[in-house]
Amino acid sequence: MKAVKEISITHFDYYLPEHRIARYPLAQRDASKLLVLKENQLSQTVFTHIGEHLPANALLVLNETKVVQARLRFQNDSGATVELFVLEPADAAMDFQVAYAQTSPVSWNCLVGNSKRWKRGLLVQSIKIKDQSFDFKAERIEKKDGYSVIRFSWSEPQVSFAEILDAAGETPLPPYLNRKAEPEDKNRYQTVFARQEGSVAAPTASLHFTDALMAELQKQGVEFEKLILHVGAGTFKPVSAAQIGEHEMHAEQIQVSRRSLQNLLQSIERPVIPVGTTAMRTLESLYWFGLMLNEEGLVKRDFHLDQWFPYQDHPELLSVEASLGRLIAYLDHHDLESFTASTALMIAPGYEMKTVDGLITNFHQPKSTLLLLVAALIGDQWTQAYAYALANDFRFLSYGDACLFIP
Repeated sequence: MKAVKEISITHFDYYLPEHRIARYPLAQRDASKLLVLKENQLSQTVFTHIGEHLPANALLVLNETKVVQARLRFQNDSGATVELFVLEPADAAMDFQVAYAQTSPVSWNCLVGNSKRWKRGLLVQSIKIKDQSFDFKAERIEKKDGYSVIRFSWSEPQVSFAEILDAAGETPLPPYLNRKAEPEDKNRYQTVFARQEGSVAAPTASLHFTDALMAELQKQGVEFEKLILHVGAGTFKPVSAAQIGEHEMHAEQIQVSRRSLQNLLQSIERPVIPVGTTAMRTLESLYWFGLMLNEEGLVKRDFHLDQWFPYQDHPELLSVEASLGRLIAYLDHHDLESFTASTALMIAPGYEMKTVDGLITNFHQPKSTLLLLVAALIGDQWTQAYAYALANDFRFLSYGDACLFIP
């Protein structure tokens, strides 16, 4: 573990010109470029042709989390704007679906922009839902390290917090886009298969998929499986420490159904290709949760995967088959339909993949944990791939082009 923690983040830096950051999405989702690294060769095509480059009989794993309208803007008594960025329920153990379904009042952890302009008292704005106009209020309960606990309240008892955010919030575009959200972002910064609300950032590799492309891939023998990782604001946090051992990963909630676990278990012999870093972190986290169960038994508890757990010495590792089987046994033992946990897994060079055979992803920021993940999968070839992309007019980051990496 020591060697991994001592990795210098400067080795994962590169020059990204501002004009190469895609500020807006393409009109057609699957019209983006696709960089392919396969059999140690780099090439490029269009995303609609990805099926020609996938391994035969591939299983693509998608993250079906849904982005919430998490950015709220209030005005204080003097007219200054105070921005609240909704992160997660103040009760860390609460399921996201339960939290969004709650009615007034609710307590959430939030980032506060222009915080000095909000010294005390309530922030209030008028909103309208289903022809009913009413006040939506925010009160700061507590300041913590890097965020605040905010109590939100409103007078309509039948209205859920999810409905409030949909009516009053804005699409939480990444800060590096350096622009305000526009109406088209509400649809375009959402995957076509988004289902469960909970993310403050899109699983951006999945933004390239259309219903038509997915149907065409299925005709070619590709299958899809879905799981959930609710993406937190920590995904935008660059590694500011000199060594990655000093970087703290933010925990994110995952949820995987019994049916999905069974399908993954039955697909052990197939090439498993996660779509996006979030799907990859979820799949790899599942392996380690299964190992925990093997070491500690089937006692019911809240599961959390520490960022360094995989790098520790373990008495005995399991096969992927045995690990997934252990998770299914846990669900059976407690009569549960899905496995829910939080993961802070850091995948960095030195990490050995347990469950995946490749990755579909976008191009990531310099000095980011997402770039570390890519380097863990394909090694130093990431530098060749990114140099190729910069030399061939690829578009970078959330609304940019895609990569298919098959090491």
